[in-house]
Amino acid sequence: MANASLNFPPIEGVRWFNVAVLTLTPLTALYGILVIPFDRRTILFAIAYYLFSMIGITAGFHRLWSHRSYNASSPLQLFLMLGGTSSVQGSCYWWARGHRSHHRWTDTDKDPYNSSRGLVWTHIGWILFKSRLRSGPVDISDLKRDPLVQWTHRHYFPLAALFGYALPALIPALWHDLWGGFCFSAALRLTIAHHCTFCINSIAHYFGSSPYDDVLSPRDHFLSAILTMGEGYHNFHHQYPQDFRNGYLWYQYDPTKWFIALCKHLGLATNLRTFPRNEIAKGALTMKLKHLKRIQDSLVWPPKDLPVVTWEDFQEESQKRPLILVSGFIHDVSDFVDQHPGGTSHLTMHSGKDMTASFFGGVYRHSNAAHNLMSMMRVGVLMGGGCPPSQTVPPSQVLYVARHEDDVPK
Repeated sequence: MANASLNFPPIEGVRWFNVAVLTLTPLTALYGILVIPFDRRTILFAIAYYLFSMIGITAGFHRLWSHRSYNASSPLQLFLMLGGTSSVQGSCYWWARGHRSHHRWTDTDKDPYNSSRGLVWTHIGWILFKSRLRSGPVDISDLKRDPLVQWTHRHYFPLAALFGYALPALIPALWHDLWGGFCFSAALRLTIAHHCTFCINSIAHYFGSSPYDDVLSPRDHFLSAILTMGEGYHNFHHQYPQDFRNGYLWYQYDPTKWFIALCKHLGLATNLRTFPRNEIAKGALTMKLKHLKRIQDSLVWPPKDLPVVTWEDFQEESQKRPLILVSGFIHDVSDFVDQHPGGTSHLTMHSGKDMTASFFGGVYRHSNAAHNLMSMMRVGVLMGGGCPPSQTVPPSQVLYVARHEDDVPK
């Protein structure tokens, strides 16, 4: 799990432009909430423009340009590029380059939002402060060749001002709500979009489960998915980054996946990449086996390395305490005699006898639970005795989780 504490690297300066954007924008939104009357048309437009910005980040900057998880037609590329630019989170070239470094160098100091640096650093600290940390090298040759990516990178600041602030403020002016547009469609929308996106770098490495891998910090969480239009299934995403889906299972909330699938249906997207189902199932199985192995190791199992006892010694010892033979194992039932559902006499009167046939259906076909319990009473193995594995192996050990270097108990 990611480190929640403050563990900033040595700070060498402040990124004042970023501080201004991430401070003045929410203050403007707060001013609007307190002072500007709400206009329903502006609020509806702000919601729609928010979805435009977020889908530009999730389906565009992230899944298309960072991971190439599908191919997009020119109109779709333009739509997503302008949407992502309207979120004012840096140019697509800068965003995708940093995100590829994050995947290539996850949880190290070459990861621009290294989760081991703490929740605050991964959420916003790396954006506000300068340090000696540098993003690790990655292949961005495709981004350098992409004319749309390079054009928007060169003209990022005027484009961000136009689509991030001016346009969402001016459109509500059509119904005479310029200030409402500036405070809500621009400032409030941006504030929410910023911090919802930042949550992928922070809480998606801190809260949730690890159904596919537990080596790195990314986690799956429904709350993260709600905040980020489906990007919250981060454990899956870091294992299978080129899959166009984050929510792999049909019921998982991933509107970005649904948007890309809709674009395919409309002929705007092609070559939607998916990781082989069989390999995804292996990852999930591995984590389930790890969980079962931890449970298995916490349980007490039948004793091993039992002494080999002759029939004569077995007979002699059974005169001193109730011992019964089942499946070649000698069982001391002294502590169970009073609890036996069939009565005490059935055990005591058969001490020193082979009760295998009776146990497995001759008198009563005992349950798996009874077989498991009896195996804990083993005190020896009869010399020359033996039975088929279906009788000697307790049901609880028929399936057993073992590492390759471990021996499965016999």
